[in-house]
Formats: sequence, C-alpha cells, structure tokens
Amino acid sequence: MTGTGDFGHRIRYHRQRLGLTVEQVAERADMSAGYLRYMEEHVDIPDRGTLNRLADALGTTGQDLLGGGRDRPPGVGPAMAEPVLEVLDREECLRLIAAGGIGRIAFNGSHGPTVLPVNFRVHDGAIVFRTAAGGPLDEDLRTGLEGVEVMVGFEVDRIDEARRQGWSVLVQGPAHHVTPDEQAAEPDVTPWAGGDRRLHIRIVPHHVTGRRIHSM
Repeated sequence: MTGTGDFGHRIRYHRQRLGLTVEQVAERADMSAGYLRYMEEHVDIPDRGTLNRLADALGTTGQDLLGGGRDRPPGVGPAMAEPVLEVLDREECLRLIAAGGIGRIAFNGSHGPTVLPVNFRVHDGAIVFRTAAGGPLDEDLRTGLEGVEVMVGFEVDRIDEARRQGWSVLVQGPAHHVTPDEQAAEPDVTPWAGGDRRLHIRIVPHHVTGRRIHSM
C-alpha cells in the first residue's frame, strides 16, 4: 500500500482536532501508544486493518489519512435521503465560527466582485485576519473617505462528506483597518500564505445568517 509523507501529520491533525492524547487514540484503535507515536513521526504505512482501525478511532477514513482525497472537490456525491435545511440564528452562527480557521472574504474589488480565502480568528465578537500593508487587499478595502469603511461579506463553512451534511455562515459588516495603537489588543493570526502580513483587518458583524444541512 502506497502512502504519502504527510501520513503522520494527518494522524496528528485529526487527533488534535478531537482533543485526544496519543494514549486515548491508541486505546480506541486497539494498538500500543508507542506504535501510534511512531506512525506520527515516520512515513511508514500500516497494514489495511490497522489503518482502518486508526481511521475509525479518529473519525475519518483510511483514504483521508493517506491523502487520497486531497485534490477531490467537496460535495460531488449525491445528497442524503430526505435532507433538512435548517436556518440558524445569530447565536448559533457565532458559536460555529468561534474556533476560527479559514474563511472567505467577499468584496467589490478593483477588478470586480472578488472572493479570497484567509486565515481568521474571532476576538471580542469580531472576525480578525492579517494581510500585507499596501497590498491589493489592503487597497481594495479602503474607501478613501475618513470614517467610511467598506462593507464586506465573510463566509465560513464545514462539510462532512461521509454524512452529506454541513453548515455555512455568512457575516456582513464593515472591514476596519486596525491602527498600530489598536493592534496590541488583537489576537495572533498566522496566515498560511506567509510573507510580511502585519496589517490586521477586523470585520464587525452587523448581519449574521447561517444554514445547516442534516438528516431528519
């Protein structure tokens, strides 16, 4: 069975996602903690039975642990039988996005409607992300008028491919450029894109809506 060098990283990611220790996952998967720790640190791939037990313990699939679905677009499978579309209230929407992660900011850019993914966190009820000062995103989110801020949309979603269910939240509000004086109070957000991205942008939720798809 062939695998990828990020096998150990995927094990560790799902374990930490569940908030479990090596010992807890090992007990769930009926294996020794030492062997699980070895798999997290090396590229060796176990036999199929061990792989399936580990995937079950981590709430995922063997294919996902091996990186097999990495480039597969989400949501291409059929819908579940009798799906229910639930409208979420503001409180539930804010609870769902509170953990942060990756969201998509939508705005009217210099070349027309624009949507970009960013790493974000939620701090004091606002969405915060970082970008490059003087860069295209910085410029597109400025009105050029004192005290007038650009209204944006910010979307976050989670999809469970196996169960054909998930949720999405849309936040609409002004994008505020955090000043150096304000920045000390902002949380640390690490953009995956890297580079010099020291400018913090804060989106204050004015209108929050969300939906969840689940079974009856």
